[in-house]
Amino acid sequence: MNLDLILQSDMPQIYHRIAEKVFNGERISEEEGIALFDKAASLNYLGSLANYIREKKHGDNTYFNKNFHIEPTNICVFDCKFCAYSKLIRQKTDYDAWEMSEEEIIEKVRSYDNSDITEVHIVGGVHPKMGLHYFANLIKKVKEIRPELHVKAFTAVELEYMCRKAKVSYREGLQILKDHGQNSLPGGGAEIFAEDIRAEICNDKCSSEQWLEIHQTAHEIGMPSNATMLYGHIEEPKHLVDHMNRLRNLQDKTGGFNTFIPLKFRNGNNQMSHIEEVSVLEDLRMYAIARIYMDNFPHLKAYWPMIGRQTAQLTLNYGVDDIDGTIDDSTKIYSMAGAEEQSPTLTTEELVALIKDVGRKPIERDSVYNVLKDYSEVNFDAVEA
Repeated sequence: MNLDLILQSDMPQIYHRIAEKVFNGERISEEEGIALFDKAASLNYLGSLANYIREKKHGDNTYFNKNFHIEPTNICVFDCKFCAYSKLIRQKTDYDAWEMSEEEIIEKVRSYDNSDITEVHIVGGVHPKMGLHYFANLIKKVKEIRPELHVKAFTAVELEYMCRKAKVSYREGLQILKDHGQNSLPGGGAEIFAEDIRAEICNDKCSSEQWLEIHQTAHEIGMPSNATMLYGHIEEPKHLVDHMNRLRNLQDKTGGFNTFIPLKFRNGNNQMSHIEEVSVLEDLRMYAIARIYMDNFPHLKAYWPMIGRQTAQLTLNYGVDDIDGTIDDSTKIYSMAGAEEQSPTLTTEELVALIKDVGRKPIERDSVYNVLKDYSEVNFDAVEA
C-alpha cells in the first residue's frame, strides 16, 4: 500500500485518517467504519487497505482445510425469513424435508475412513427430537470411529434450544458436548445483531445477547469458535458496523474467535426473495471493510460455495486469507437458497489451483489454523506419475 498516494488524493479527510491508522496498526472507530461504506471510499482504496492488512498478517498464505459437512435434518422449529433450507416442524412431510438416522450419520463418517479429511462440520435445522444428549452421544460415537477428527458442531441457535430443552445452563451444556468430544463451534446463527433487524428476519430464534453469551462461554471452557454476519438484505451500514463491533469487543475479552465470515444473503426460495441480491463489487467492499474493521480477528474467510469460485478468488485481494475447504458436496444450506455452487465440492488439486491462479500460496490447515502442508511447490502431475 502506498500511503503517500492515498494522502495526496482528494478524498475526504476521514479516509486519510483511516489510512494512517491502518498503516500505524491502530483501531478504527465505529464512525470511521460506517464511513467506509460510503461510495466516497473507492473500492480500490478499500482493497489497498485490506490487502495491506492481509499481507502484513499472512503474506500470500491462503488457508484451506479438508472437511465435509453433516446436516442431520432440515426440519426446524424456527421460521427465519431468509432461510430456504429449513422446513417448519408442521411441514415435515414436505418432499424436500429430511431427517437422518444415527446409523446414516455414522455411515457418512465411516465413508471417509480412507481419506485424509481432518474436520467434520455438523449443523442443521433445530429438531425438537434431536437434543443435547442425543448429539453428545453421537459425537462420542464419531470420536470412537475416528478420534483425530475435529468436530466443529452446532450454531448458537441450535445450542440455545438444546440447553433450554435439557434444562441446563450454556456452560453445562457446552461442557457435556466437550466432554463427549466436540472441539469447536461454527459461527452460524449470528445473522445481524441489531435487534430491530433481527426482529424482522429471525424473530423467534436466539437473541443477539444469547449468541454472544454462548460463544463467550465456549471460549471460557476452551472451545474456540468462528463468527459470521449476514449482509446484503434489509440492513444498513450502521447495523453491519454494530455487529462487527460487538464481535470485536468480545474478541478483545476472550480471544477465542478463529475467523470472521461475512455471508452473502441469497434470495432463492425464501420469504425474502423480493429483495435483490447485492453485486460482486459490493461483496468485495464488504470483505475489505471487514478486514479493516476486525483488527483482532486473525483470519477472514470467504465461503466459496456461497459466493462462487471466481468471486472467492477476487476476495483474496480484498483482505481474505481463507476460503474454507473441500466440502465434498456435503452441504445444502446455501445451495437451496440459490448459492453460486449448486454441487459444492473441490478436490485438493482444484482448490490449490484456484489459489495459485491468483498468485497466492495454498496452505492446508487444521481447524484451528495449525499448518499441515504447504502446497505452493506441489506438482500434482509429478505426484500422480
